[in-house]
Order: sequence, then structure tokens, then C-alpha cells
Amino acid sequence: MSVDKDLLKVILSISDRDELESFFTDIFTPAELDDISLRWKLLKDLHRGMTQRKIAEKYSISLCKITRGSKVLKNKDSVVLKVLNR
Repeated sequence: MSVDKDLLKVILSISDRDELESFFTDIFTPAELDDISLRWKLLKDLHRGMTQRKIAEKYSISLCKITRGSKVLKNKDSVVLKVLNR
């Protein structure tokens, strides 16, 4: 599944952080927001060099969830990696 281009355009048009947060809480369920936030947190932890096992303990999640993030960061063309390196 690809991301809706119109949705990306709308997100890019919102420059106010509070408005963006409200937009997200309007369109995502609390569980979806938790999942996205967790994904971002574990990506940051991986990027900082925290082990997958430590991350699994920290967030009480399985190693499988973390493995996907690890694969993303191993891809030298990853936009996530570029963002985290800024």
C-alpha cells in the first residue's frame, strides 16, 4: 500500500506543531498513534546504538518489531537514516 499523495500534501502544509498534533489525533486512533510513536522511539534508540534486546526490555516488545527498524537503518538510502543523521 502506498501513502496517499494528497495526505502527504496536507501534512506538509501544516506548519504549526499543535495543529499537526490535532490533525494526527483526528485521523489516527490512539493505538495507531502509539504504534507510530513507538516505531520512531525504537528507531532513535537503534540509531544511538542501543541493543535490540535493551530496546525490547525498555518498551516490553518483541525483537521482531525491532528487527524491521534495524533493517531500515542498515539501508544506506533510507530517508529515516538521513533524518536521524541530521
